[in-house]
Amino acid sequence: MLLVFDVGNTNIVLGTYKDDKLIKHWRLSTNRNQTIDEYGIMICNLFRFSNLDKCKVEAIIISSVVPPLMPTLEEMSRKYFNVEPLIVGPGIKTGMPILYDNPREIGADRVVNAVAGYERYGGPLVIVDFGTATTFCVINKKGEYVGGAITAGIGIATEALFQRAAKLPRIELVKPKKVIGRNTIAAMQSGLIYGYIGQVDEIVTRIKKEIKGDAYVVATGGIADLIASESETINKVDPFITLEGLKIIYHRNRP
Repeated sequence: MLLVFDVGNTNIVLGTYKDDKLIKHWRLSTNRNQTIDEYGIMICNLFRFSNLDKCKVEAIIISSVVPPLMPTLEEMSRKYFNVEPLIVGPGIKTGMPILYDNPREIGADRVVNAVAGYERYGGPLVIVDFGTATTFCVINKKGEYVGGAITAGIGIATEALFQRAAKLPRIELVKPKKVIGRNTIAAMQSGLIYGYIGQVDEIVTRIKKEIKGDAYVVATGGIADLIASESETINKVDPFITLEGLKIIYHRNRP
């Protein structure tokens, strides 16, 4: 089995592949204070609960945007799985040219998404990843990563309203029945969700104009289904595109 880790600022998504098929996946809270043993025991318990044998894990690949967690997860891989993990970063073979001014600046998760997206859907392609930050990745017809956009995630915007506006409550992110809210919670939900949908559609529309052509648009991440259900530009929701990208990159480096 291959064990893949996508380490984000809010969540760690991990999954196991067997014969190129995703057989199990889990989501954990990202906690920089967790120890090697705490992560090890937690993940071993997930395997046990899913009736999987951790001894059959032959390889691990990790993509992370949280550098302080990397030593912990690397040592956890060695201690609990007896495997030296492959880390997505500078020098790794992705099979995709990165046309960023400084390719080392680009987040590992964005590269992983781009690799899987182009493999699955071809190009030109736009991938919208709804995480702590929302990222827009643009891949051209030749399979080159040409750049993108980054904005604050909807969770950050929601929390900012609660913290900075004294009379506004913390709310659940669900789609309201009407745009015109008749109470504070409904009004906040309307402004946040429909405002965010408008933001996504506007950025994607401008990207398409800039590349002078149409592009297939794929969404992934925690609230992808919520936004895609009302978006005019998103063509497909692919919840496991990052895990798929990790599997592809692993095989390109250790066939």
